[in-house]
Amino acid sequence: MTQPTFLWRIEMRSPAGAVDGFEKALEPFCVAISTIAETDSDDPNDFWRIEGFTGAEPDEKTITLAINKAARKLSIAPPAPNIELLPAKDWVRENLAGFPPIRIGRYFIHGFHFESRPPAGLVAIKLDAGGAFGSGEHPTTAACLQTLDRLSKHRKIRRPLDMGCGSGILSLAMAKTWKVPVIACDIDAEAVRVTTQNARQNGVGRLVRAETGPSYRTPRVMAGGPYDLICANILARPLCHMAGSAAKALDQGGIIILSGMLTRDAMRVIARHQAHGFHLVSTLAIDGWQSLVMKLG
Repeated sequence: MTQPTFLWRIEMRSPAGAVDGFEKALEPFCVAISTIAETDSDDPNDFWRIEGFTGAEPDEKTITLAINKAARKLSIAPPAPNIELLPAKDWVRENLAGFPPIRIGRYFIHGFHFESRPPAGLVAIKLDAGGAFGSGEHPTTAACLQTLDRLSKHRKIRRPLDMGCGSGILSLAMAKTWKVPVIACDIDAEAVRVTTQNARQNGVGRLVRAETGPSYRTPRVMAGGPYDLICANILARPLCHMAGSAAKALDQGGIIILSGMLTRDAMRVIARHQAHGFHLVSTLAIDGWQSLVMKLG
């Protein structure tokens, strides 16, 4: 039986043009950050709501200092953060209840509670997302799975990398599709644990090797390259920051799937990767989120 767990929320309002700066200020303190526009306008002075979530009680003084520092760089008045403890919930039970089986291309994703036989002819992925991101329901993950489905019809992959593996759903999809070893990496040790557990439960424990580490500088990631396919479902800012490292890790002619960005951030991510020798192959937009397929060389 699982126990109720606690979640803290850090909430603030920001002009649209300052959202990126305040997101960056909150990143060290949060496991997830969401931004929501308060209007449908593109006016940079309109306000957005920023919400950061963490399982540990936030230090209000430290967070306020980080926000104030970001505000000074942006030459605006610092917004006041509202920090609150959300009601205790059994997140595992809620995750299972809200995780019905879904089909995305050739992939049939279901939770451990699913007791029926998966449809014939599909690649079944049994998933326990646990505390890690990636159940297939979010548009960014769904877009990656759709792209993998398309790639599998005309491209043989031999050395794939899952950068920012979360629950391991993309690692499982690649291992089951191409029957090849997959290197998976995440800065979150819990995500690596969940990925390893899900790989074993899906019969690909010998193919998926996950390691905690600093992105492309992780020893196992460095030893496993060059790759012919990289999946990076993260966020726009780290995708931009890692563009040069991605180019070094990918073989010439290799493919990178970039996801986790809002549509408004796509051009920035494209430009940063083009500066390192990538060219755009295709895009896929789902519910305001954008995924990109780019090729090196």
